[in-house]
Amino acid sequence: MSIIIMILLLSVLILVHEAGHFLAAKMFKMRVARFGFGLPIGPTLWRKQFGDLEVLVHAFLLGGYVAFPDDDKELDLPADSPDRFMNRPIYQRLVVVSAGVFANVVCAFVFVVLTAFLWGQMPSGNYNIFVNDIVAPKEESIWQSGLQKGDRIVEINGSKITTPNAVITYVQLSKEFDGKVEESEVNSNYDKLKAINPAFTRDEIIPKDVIIKLPAQTPEAAVSLNDNVLKGYEKYKDTRLNLNDAQKSLREKVKNKSYIVSDGVFTLNDLAYALTDNVRPVNMVVERGGKMITLNPIYPNSKGVMGIQMTVREVVIPTKGFKAVMLTSCKYLYEQTALLLFGLYQIFAGKIPVSDLHGIIAITKVGGDVINSSGIFSGLLLTAIISLDLAIVNFLPIPALDGGHVLFLIIEKIRGKRLSEETVDKIGTFCFLLLIALMILVCFNDIYALITQKL
Repeated sequence: MSIIIMILLLSVLILVHEAGHFLAAKMFKMRVARFGFGLPIGPTLWRKQFGDLEVLVHAFLLGGYVAFPDDDKELDLPADSPDRFMNRPIYQRLVVVSAGVFANVVCAFVFVVLTAFLWGQMPSGNYNIFVNDIVAPKEESIWQSGLQKGDRIVEINGSKITTPNAVITYVQLSKEFDGKVEESEVNSNYDKLKAINPAFTRDEIIPKDVIIKLPAQTPEAAVSLNDNVLKGYEKYKDTRLNLNDAQKSLREKVKNKSYIVSDGVFTLNDLAYALTDNVRPVNMVVERGGKMITLNPIYPNSKGVMGIQMTVREVVIPTKGFKAVMLTSCKYLYEQTALLLFGLYQIFAGKIPVSDLHGIIAITKVGGDVINSSGIFSGLLLTAIISLDLAIVNFLPIPALDGGHVLFLIIEKIRGKRLSEETVDKIGTFCFLLLIALMILVCFNDIYALITQKL
């Protein structure tokens, strides 16, 4: 049922978008030839004529369109007919082309305001994370950290903690023996090795049975992450060096040792790598009884587990009264729009891999899960975000999208005449095929993610 509700909500967004074009056209008394529910792919399930307007329902329901007489080659209209869309003033065409995007923005606003009013609260995007229990074995460092049940995690490694994802990310990236090291720390350990073993050069194979002194091992530097990584908005790029298999094997042999007997296959450089790949501290600040307490460092194990159970409570913003509803709704929409634009920038900048792009199948699945777990109001907010996303993407200056039509109109205004119909058709067809290819790709990603249970 939750998935069906999500499909219905997505259908509303499509209808709203196309209704925007339709109503804007009627405002200027333009003739509209067809209003299509779905895309003209496969069979047409239903059609009916209402005066000059033909309404169609297609089997492929994921989409919609408004067609003008210009699009119908069978209509015999004079070239100078005012019923032709292209004969209307540029400002009228610009309004009609942009109206779908405007309608999606208005729809998002209505959904958010409706949610704030009926729900009486809005999510802030921030969470309080409490320690529910400590479940690590008694020999783990967490028991010496000073952490207690009921503590609220406030900071890790200098970062404010507002989501459970932030805790998990820091712990995973701080795990023992992760096979990666900072080059500067490798060089530091090499200098220490060289100082107490001066007979050997960096890449010289140390003869068998020679005893090599080892400096005291120290933890690696604490992980430092920016807010975008902590909130899951961008992936963490690890620029550290990788250990090879021989260095990983050597790492086990030098752990907590003051010397090692050479087997005749490693160098001082290998030892420097092996000594460097160690533990990374999780430096935590917690709130207890209204006081901020700095704990002793916690060192996650090799599986990236710290050994606690967390309780997560979302921080909500009360929306009682008209002023609170409007202010909170506008702030929410502003923040979500900024986030969507940032995500779009990451896609075009190549910071998000193609394998992470998802489409309608994933949206329906995730939306259904949100409604099922958090209720219809969370589903409405997600639908509002999708409506904003539709508006932003549709307004990109790409032919075959609304923004592409706006671009052609701007070019027409600057040139003083339209581009040739043949040129527009060729560009539009090429870009449409690219969009179809992209749709196929994201559908593949969606299906693969479902099969591998990543969604």
